[in-house]
Amino acid sequence: MTTTTPHRAAATDFDAVAGIYDEVFAGHIREHYLGRRTAYILRHAAAGAGATALDVGAGTGLLAERLHDRGLAVTALDPFAQMLDQLGRRRPEIATVVASGDALPFAENSFDLTYSVAVMHHIADPELVRRTLAEMVRVTRPGGRILVWDHNPLNPYWPLLMRRVPQDSGAERLVSMAELTGGLTGAGAKIVRAERLGLMPEFIPRRWLGTAARIERGVEMMPGLRRVCAHNVVLAGKR
Repeated sequence: MTTTTPHRAAATDFDAVAGIYDEVFAGHIREHYLGRRTAYILRHAAAGAGATALDVGAGTGLLAERLHDRGLAVTALDPFAQMLDQLGRRRPEIATVVASGDALPFAENSFDLTYSVAVMHHIADPELVRRTLAEMVRVTRPGGRILVWDHNPLNPYWPLLMRRVPQDSGAERLVSMAELTGGLTGAGAKIVRAERLGLMPEFIPRRWLGTAARIERGVEMMPGLRRVCAHNVVLAGKR
């Protein structure tokens, strides 16, 4: 009797897509989410101008760049050097480090804020997700903040979109809210906020952006509907 092992897609080689990564989505969609994430961090997570921040899985560094311009001392970390090279060409003054999130090359209590956006579903493996969350807590100073912003597996649109974009190979795993909060609390953090945000499909034309944004905000306020918002957003504090 012959048995076969189900095929598992290889993880994305982000170095291979680094040059096109920022153009996958229309500029107005990209700006919508960059603006929302920047505002969220400044309102809920950042300690003010001069605060140190670590972007885990920074990619091409668009969010790190935005936060740097708002006064945070950001270090952008990613395992793919060519992704960080995109940031280095634009903004060489922003520190970059090539490393993986599950083994952060920093001492304990190094940063006021440690965050990741759209990273955990690429890490995928449950043990590596747990280790990455624990590492994020470890390098954050006591009283500092840890933020994880990732795809919500309850949103039915993600599987359709992920089949169409070059950064998703099929090796991804959408990580539940419970796994995120459990990983952070297991590492010694306390959950400050855990919510679901975002509902802006990439196909919305620029002229409809304002209307779509109002619908998005409305859905986020409705308990029955917000469970299917696009992103799980977890903010924790280090004890």
